[in-house]
Amino acid sequence: MILTINGGSSSIKFALYQTGNPLVKIMSGQVTRIGLPGVQLIFKQKEEQDTVSIKATDYLSAIDHLMKWLDLKVDPKKIKVIGHRVVHGMQHTAPALITPALLADLKEIIPYDPDHLPNEIKLIEAFQKRHPKTRQYACFDTFFHQDMPTVAKLLPIPRRFGKHGIHKYGFHGISCQYLMDELEKIAGKKAAHGRVIIAHLGNGASLTAVYKGKSTDTSMGFTPAGGLPMSSRSGDLDPGVAWVMIKKEKLTPNQFNQLINHESGLLGISGTSGDMGDLLKQEDNDTKAADAVNHFCYQLKKWIGAYSAVLGGLDTLIFSGGIGENVPIIRSRICENMGFLGIELDKKLNNKNNDLISTATGKVTVRIIPTDEEWMIAKTVSGMTARQ
Repeated sequence: MILTINGGSSSIKFALYQTGNPLVKIMSGQVTRIGLPGVQLIFKQKEEQDTVSIKATDYLSAIDHLMKWLDLKVDPKKIKVIGHRVVHGMQHTAPALITPALLADLKEIIPYDPDHLPNEIKLIEAFQKRHPKTRQYACFDTFFHQDMPTVAKLLPIPRRFGKHGIHKYGFHGISCQYLMDELEKIAGKKAAHGRVIIAHLGNGASLTAVYKGKSTDTSMGFTPAGGLPMSSRSGDLDPGVAWVMIKKEKLTPNQFNQLINHESGLLGISGTSGDMGDLLKQEDNDTKAADAVNHFCYQLKKWIGAYSAVLGGLDTLIFSGGIGENVPIIRSRICENMGFLGIELDKKLNNKNNDLISTATGKVTVRIIPTDEEWMIAKTVSGMTARQ
């Protein structure tokens, strides 16, 4: 069996797969609200679906509860390998066996990604301690974007910073690879090798331009805080604004990181919430909530236009992620008045969250494809273990 672990800042997603061709999902779930009141473990196994309240005061105690719960549900000896999603690995991009050397490298680069790496390392070390003989693999979120053209990777700063590994990496790569594989299954190789834009829209949001199955450009940059405005992340920010913010409030580096990752984006604009569902409920009576929603859709429209230019046109637009898959009005506002690019939504299909939501006459095929990072991790790890 393969266990996949996908650690976020306040959640841990997991899934268990029976190895074989195809992989068979046995169980999946997540621990939610870590660090907040009411921590829950939600899981689904065959026809059984349940929610369990657990007592966890922090990330480490939540991990401990999850591991003990898993041991009750499945014989630990049957889990032959564990695959982790690791957001940033700097020079490490290809999926790799987790060794002491790799773990040491990840600890060295924590300052570059303080919002993801600490918890991901905690998960790796906790499972190592509990299951010391079980192989663990890291699947990096940057891998899909590693072959982006130099012109897309470059940042307009002095070249000397290149020796520190500072360039665009791109993220949501595990999701992008899954979505491209699914596109080929659904629409064939020709569509998957055409001009594609992936809109992965959730609490974290990114846009990726893909041509011939390869990442051509992506909105997130050196860190996942770049690009589009997100739930609480700023997205791209004028350096002059950053300088003034730091000067005015005498911010330390850690305080500035907190500000742009946890207090900005939709939350910063609205002043009330970074949750798209909350903002849509509030927008009729709250101009700041409306501003946040409108800004998000406006920026998406701009980036789609820019990436269509980069690709020399557009054949397929994919919506995925929590917002992309489930919020028709946001997809509608993003695609409104985009007929000049060939993007036309069928209102009824869009409102039903149908898998195909473009009109029959639109030149661009617009699809909703639910993403599955855990399955992609399991597939990757399965392939690696088979070669060993």
